[in-house]
Amino acid sequence: MKWLAGGLTFANFATVCGLLLGIFAAGLGPVTSLIAFILAGAIAVLAYVGTTDARPAPTTEATQGRYRNAVTWIVGAIFALFAFRSFIWLLYVDGSDLKIQSPVNLGDLGLHLTHIKFFANGVRLWPSNPIYVGSQHLRYPAGIDLFNALLLKINISLIPGLVWVGLLASIATFYAFYRWGGIFAVAGFLFNGGIAGFQFLKTFQFNDYQDVNNVAWKCIPLTMFVTQRGLLYAIPAGVVLLWHWRQKFYRTDDQQNPSGRLPFWVELSLYASMPLFHIHTFMALSILLVCLFVAGDPQIRGHILFLVLTALIPATFFVFLTTDYFAAHSVLEFHSGWVQNDGEFKMPFFRFWFFNFGILVPLVLTLVGILVAKAAKARSTRNLEVLAAIGLATIVLASWRLWQNGFALIPLGFLLLGLIAVFGAVALIRLKGYSWDGKLSEETAFIFGAIAIFVFAFFVKTAPWGWDNLKIMIWAYFIVLPYLWRDLIVQWEKPIRWAVCFALFASGFISLFGGLAAGKGGFGFANRGEVDAVSAAVRPLPIEARFAAWPTYNHPLLLSGRKVVMGYPGHLWTQGFDDYGKTNDTLTKLMQGAPTWRDLARSLQVRYIFWGREEKANYPASSRPWEKTAGLIASGTWGSIYDLEKNAKPGQPQ
Repeated sequence: MKWLAGGLTFANFATVCGLLLGIFAAGLGPVTSLIAFILAGAIAVLAYVGTTDARPAPTTEATQGRYRNAVTWIVGAIFALFAFRSFIWLLYVDGSDLKIQSPVNLGDLGLHLTHIKFFANGVRLWPSNPIYVGSQHLRYPAGIDLFNALLLKINISLIPGLVWVGLLASIATFYAFYRWGGIFAVAGFLFNGGIAGFQFLKTFQFNDYQDVNNVAWKCIPLTMFVTQRGLLYAIPAGVVLLWHWRQKFYRTDDQQNPSGRLPFWVELSLYASMPLFHIHTFMALSILLVCLFVAGDPQIRGHILFLVLTALIPATFFVFLTTDYFAAHSVLEFHSGWVQNDGEFKMPFFRFWFFNFGILVPLVLTLVGILVAKAAKARSTRNLEVLAAIGLATIVLASWRLWQNGFALIPLGFLLLGLIAVFGAVALIRLKGYSWDGKLSEETAFIFGAIAIFVFAFFVKTAPWGWDNLKIMIWAYFIVLPYLWRDLIVQWEKPIRWAVCFALFASGFISLFGGLAAGKGGFGFANRGEVDAVSAAVRPLPIEARFAAWPTYNHPLLLSGRKVVMGYPGHLWTQGFDDYGKTNDTLTKLMQGAPTWRDLARSLQVRYIFWGREEKANYPASSRPWEKTAGLIASGTWGSIYDLEKNAKPGQPQ
C-alpha cells in the first residue's frame, strides 16, 4: 500500500501543481510541466514514507484452502490480459489509419484527445471550452487529461503516454481492490453482470452481451474504466480511501489485523482533489463520509468533520473550475427508478433488476437482513440514529418529489413514513438515554453508506443522461463486495459457495472476454496523415482562435487541440448544453453560405473556416462565399482554411 499511496500522490500532485503553475504562467510549458513532476516526485516520496502498512495481505479472501493461490493467480492473469488488450491497443497506428480497440470508445476517446492536445497547446488555464462556443470555460473534470498533457510537454508522446497511464492505473486498481476485499473484490470489478451473458449457453459464442441498448448494468472495465478516463485515477484513489477509513476507524485496536493508514495530508489531498478528476466519485465518497459520521463515535465524527472542513476550500475550487465557474446550471432532479423506465432500458420493476443484476440483488438483501437482525439484538440507541437518518433522507426525497411534481399519494405516504421514523427514533433515544461513546460495527457502517449511495443514485438524476448515475452507483457495489463475501458467502459450504460465485460472475466473465475479442483488427478512428497535416497547418495560428467546422467527435481540428464552434452533439448534451440546437442552426447557415454569413460568423466568434472532407460531405449545397473574399492561409489534400480577418489575394484558388 505504500507504493500505491506514493503513486496516487504523484499523479495527484503532478496534476494539481501543473494546473496551478499553468494558471500563473498562462499555460503549460516544458519548464512548468517538468517542475510539476519534480515537485510531485518529492511529495510522493513523503507519502510513501508516511503511509503505514503493517499487513500486506488482504483482509478477506475469495477462496480458502489449497486452491486459494491458484484462484488469485488466475484472476490476476485475467486482469493483466484485460489491461494489456485494452490499453496497448487503446489507440494505435495501422498504416495510414489511427485505430482503436473498442468501438465503445470512439466518442469518448475523441473528447479526451481533444482535451489533452488542447492543454498541451499552451492555452490559458482554466481554459475556454474547445467544443462549444456557448460556454466560457471547459465544463469537464479533465484532471487525468491534464496529466497526460503534462507528459506530452516533457516529450512523452501521446500514444505511449496513454498506454502507460492505462497500464499503471490498471496495476493500481488491481492492488487497491485486492487490499480492500481480496480476490473476490477484484473479480467483482472484472466480472460484474446480471444474466445477459448467459446467452452464451444458446449461441456458444463469446460476445459482450451487456453492450446492448437494453442492458443498463454494463461491463465496468470495458464501458467505464477504459472509456471514462477520469476513473483511471478515481477508482484506485477512491478504493484506497475506503481501505484507509476502514483501517483507521475500525481496525486500529485489532491485533490480528494491525492498522495501516494514510497520513492525513494524503487522505485530504486524495479526497479534496477528486472533483478535478471525477465529480461522481467525489459525491459518492461524500455520501459515505456522512454515513460514517452518523454511525461513528466521537473520535470518528471529529476526524470526518475536520477532514470535510479542511477539504471544503480546495474541493470547492476544483468544482468551481470544472463547472464553468459555477455557470453550469444544476442538472440534479428527482427521477426515481434510475433508468428502468427510460427508453430501451425500460422493463417491469422485478424483471429490470433481476435481468441487469441477477443474483446480486437477493444476496445484498440477505446481507442487509442479517445485519438488521444483529442490530435489533444489540438493542443499542446507535441503531436508532441510523433509523432517524433514513427517515430524514426519506423526508427530503419525498418533499423534493412533491415540490417538483405536485401532490401525489405515494410521495406523501413516504413523507409520513419518514416523519414517523424520525420522531419515533428521537423519542426512543430520549427514553433509553443517549451515549456518544459507542459506534456501529464496521460492516453495518459501510453497508449503511453503500445503501445511501444506491438510494441517492436511484432517486436523483445527476446528469442529463440517466445512465450516467451508474458512475455513482458502482461505489455502492464496490463498498459491499468484501462484506458480501466475509459475512455471507464464505459462511456457506464450498459447493454452494462456488455455485454462488459462478452465478454472480459467469455472465460478466463472458461479456468481458467477448468485448476483448470484438476488437480484433481494430476499428477506424481517424486518418493519420490528415490529422498530422491539419496539425501542422494550424500550428502557427492563434491557439485561442475558434474554427467553423462540421461537428463530430474525431474532426482533425479537435484531434489537434483546436477550438471549434461545436463538437459532437452527444458530448454537448451530456455536459448539460441543452440549447446547442440554436447554435447548430446558426453554424449550418454559416457553412451553407447564407447571405449574412459574416454576421453569423461574428455571432459564433469564428475567425477561421475549415473546409475539408467532412464539410464537403455534410454541406454539399454550400455556396462557399468565403473562397472569394476571405484569405486562404493553408490548403492541401485534407482541405482548406480561410481567415475571415484577411482579404482574399488576387488569383487565390477557389
